[in-house]
Amino acid sequence: MTIAKRPFPFVRPFLAGACALAIAAGLSTTVFSAEVGETVTPAAQLKYENINPAIQMATAHGDRATGPHGTFGKFPANFTTPFHTHSGAYHGVVVKGVMTNPFKGETNPPKMEAGSYWHVPAGSVHATACVSDTACEFYFYADKGFDFHPAE
Repeated sequence: MTIAKRPFPFVRPFLAGACALAIAAGLSTTVFSAEVGETVTPAAQLKYENINPAIQMATAHGDRATGPHGTFGKFPANFTTPFHTHSGAYHGVVVKGVMTNPFKGETNPPKMEAGSYWHVPAGSVHATACVSDTACEFYFYADKGFDFHPAE
């Protein structure tokens, strides 16, 4: 049996979900990637940065500024981003709290509790929100460096 060097497209979201559930259970995270090899980063070792006054991010692997990356994020309770786009697609998993990810024109987006998954294609107009009375945490894998372009 031969194991492919590149995982199938559904493997990354599956791994993201597994990492999110491990963190929610208080376990250390393990990310296996063909690009970086085996990596173990206990949650206590993640280095969160404020990317604005409300949002914090910590890169788990890759380079959030320039290329593919897996990143953890934190939003305060009852916080919603403005509608925006990203140059790259991303897959997200809720770790704590309740979130929504309305796409442009969507008036009643589904509420996502811990373990829920969402995907945003590159260039898709959307918002991301923490709709719970407690702060939200999430993990996302993006295929390009992180950017934020407000929607017009």
